[in-house]
Amino acid sequence: MAAYVQDVFMLFGDSITQGAWEPGYEGFGQRLSHVYARRFDVLNRGLSGYNTEWALPILEQCLAKRDDRQAPKIRVLTIWFGANDACIKPSPQHVPVDKFESNIRRMIEMVHSPTSEYYSPDTRIVLITAPPINTLTRAADLGSRDPPMALDRLFETTRQYAEVVKKIGEELKLGVVDVWTLLWEGAGRVEAGLSKFSGDGLHLNGEGYEVISERYPEVYYENVDFVFPSWKDIKWESPGSSLYVTKKE
Repeated sequence: MAAYVQDVFMLFGDSITQGAWEPGYEGFGQRLSHVYARRFDVLNRGLSGYNTEWALPILEQCLAKRDDRQAPKIRVLTIWFGANDACIKPSPQHVPVDKFESNIRRMIEMVHSPTSEYYSPDTRIVLITAPPINTLTRAADLGSRDPPMALDRLFETTRQYAEVVKKIGEELKLGVVDVWTLLWEGAGRVEAGLSKFSGDGLHLNGEGYEVISERYPEVYYENVDFVFPSWKDIKWESPGSSLYVTKKE
């Protein structure tokens, strides 16, 4: 297994997080991996199709316990859910909005509550809202399938879930990337205009991810040093004295 030499930037969410490395889209995960190279390991913990109810037990397995000194520290954790929770009944992905709020709060408490076995007070949490749904494109996409499927998400319903995320972030003074508003404003507040950010009305394309990448709050990779020195800073006469960041046994 790999040794712990770099801390972690963990992206936790649904398919929109999972797809953030998709070739050709230059998603925000791919961009973060590039700018944080040699600084943090950027981990993709996106789970296509998952809602917050299903994601909670996964997060427990992704977090190290507070007394584990061998595990890398999560320096930044993004939490991006809501697109699936906002599915309308009878979809099994549907989570009532009050339960969705409770689940998001539980995820935050797992990291920031002093009573949690996963307590990590230095982990910066960034919440991300679900993007707006383009019901026109989504309905056409689902209707073209074999067999055809009915529309499973509504524009206004998804907005309500996004508002919950914003409310929690403001209350707990966490960073929030309001994707819903960014894309809605970018579309000229016209639903058909959302098509430039998503090919199927739900998942983001390269332009959609680009909007997000430009708006991350409090994430400044320039302020994080390389774990291992630049080649120009190596002590060339005795390289080992400048290259070991962990003590040799």
